[in-house]
Amino acid sequence: MASININRTTTISLPGQVSAEILQKTQGASAVMALARQIPLPGLGTTIPVITGDPEAGWVGETEKKPVSRGTLATKIMQPYTLAVIVPFSNQFRRDVPALYDQLVQRLPGALAKKFDATVFGAVDAPGSNFDTLKDCTAQSILTNAYGGLVAADGDIASHDGILNGWVLAPQGKAILLTAVDGNDRPLFINSVAEGAVPMILGAQVRQSKGAYIANTASADAVVGFAGDWTQAVYGTVEGVQIAISDQATLTDGGSTINLFEQNMFAVRAEIEVGFRCDTTVFNKLTGAAKTGG
Repeated sequence: MASININRTTTISLPGQVSAEILQKTQGASAVMALARQIPLPGLGTTIPVITGDPEAGWVGETEKKPVSRGTLATKIMQPYTLAVIVPFSNQFRRDVPALYDQLVQRLPGALAKKFDATVFGAVDAPGSNFDTLKDCTAQSILTNAYGGLVAADGDIASHDGILNGWVLAPQGKAILLTAVDGNDRPLFINSVAEGAVPMILGAQVRQSKGAYIANTASADAVVGFAGDWTQAVYGTVEGVQIAISDQATLTDGGSTINLFEQNMFAVRAEIEVGFRCDTTVFNKLTGAAKTGG
């Protein structure tokens, strides 16, 4: 059990499993982490192999030489980048430590997961050049012909030697698919109104993420989801989620300043060192809103 000093006279002990639980819930809240493959990531980064071509077998007759064929590989550097959030609390939580644990577990994973997903999907800029995003992958519209757009995404991924095995829908994308009907006005993607979900599309699992939405602009339609071969995507974390607590700091919250000591508050900082790499050719983005301008 590790102790973290809150001020000169008071110490709160946070169980070691709290950080692990926050990481676990972050992984559950992040659609990308749920679908992509996780690897260990050293603090200085690591080099990962990327398969760019498969070996090819051939038929041979008796006593003939067997064909020699090698797969082709490339390498990418996966570098950890720091993703952090500071959450202020009132001092009332200090009198109720279990409530602090609950708030940490409930609030921090969602904040970390949402920003990580939004970065991978290209809604916000990548933290560096060694962090892949899906911002420029092939787009398929599902606005007027949802089924056709989904099949087109499957076909494009297959043409790049991928197998579509996972979808990520923003809430806006889910709404589009829930309104899609066949020629007899029957819903295409749900069995009943009571079910109200899109559990699978074309045989592949579906995850939801607010980070998968990118608003429409004058030059591009809104992005409402992504499809891809997630075996070609990897992420890594260095040490899980790191937690620090202080009641002596001054925080800048937008245009306002919070003095924790003056205002009888304390703050919890959570940060994670994480990296992401993928083969962007085996991913498609789904668009679902008309452009706002020419």
